[in-house]
Amino acid sequence: MAAGPEEGPSFAMAGVEEDDDTPMLSSRALEALKEFLSEQNSVGIGTGGGEGVGAEEVSLVAEDWRLSQFWYDRVTAETVADEIRALCSSASSRVACVSCPTLYAYLKQIHPDISAQLLEYDNRFKQYGSDFTFYDYNQPEDLPLELKHGFQIVVADPPYLSKECLEKVAQTISFLACPKEFYLLLLTGEVQQDRAAKLLNLHPCGFRPQHTNKLGNEFRLYTNYDPEGRLGGWEPTQ
Repeated sequence: MAAGPEEGPSFAMAGVEEDDDTPMLSSRALEALKEFLSEQNSVGIGTGGGEGVGAEEVSLVAEDWRLSQFWYDRVTAETVADEIRALCSSASSRVACVSCPTLYAYLKQIHPDISAQLLEYDNRFKQYGSDFTFYDYNQPEDLPLELKHGFQIVVADPPYLSKECLEKVAQTISFLACPKEFYLLLLTGEVQQDRAAKLLNLHPCGFRPQHTNKLGNEFRLYTNYDPEGRLGGWEPTQ
C-alpha cells in the first residue's frame, strides 16, 4: 500500500529560506528530500548465508502494484538461486529470468559467475545494463534473435494469474529455451496448476514460494524435471 504524502519526512517552513525570489530549500532540507526520494525508489532485501554473502543487501526498486510486482522473500530467492547453481552443468550455462527480478538480483549476488538475463517490462531495471531485455508478455516473441534457444535454464513468473498470460509466457519460454533439453522453473499461483501441467508438462514441488508482502493467492513452484531431494521434491500425484 502506497504511503500517503504526509508519511514522508516533514519539510516544514523552518527548512525553507525565504527571499524575494522563488523559495529555496535549505541544504539540510534538500538532503532530507533526496534521502526520502531514494527510499521511495528502492528497497533493500536482506541476505543471509549463501556463497560470498555477508551482511550486504540485495537492492531492488520499490514494488509497483500497478505492474503486478511482488518481490520474493529472502528464503525463496536464495532457495531458487541455489537450485539454479545445482542445475548449471558448466560455466557456459545461461539462465533466463522472465519477469522475476528478485531472483536475478539474488542470483547475481550469491552466484555472480552465473550468466543470467533478466526479461522485464519495467524499464527501471535498465540499471542492470546488457543483462536487461525489455519484455512485454503481450508480445511473447518480440525479443532479440540472439536470445533465441540460448538458455539451458529458464525461470518464469507470469505477471498475471490468467490463462491468456500463461499461454503467452509459454510462447516466450519456447523461444528462449534450448530445443533439445532445458530446465524450466515456473513460479505462479496454485490456480494455474492444471494449466501448467497441460501447457508445459510441469509438476508442483513441495517448496512453497513466499513474498515480502503477503499475497492472497497461494503460490507454487513447478518444474519440468524431478528435483529429487531438492525443493521438497515433486509432490505425489493425486
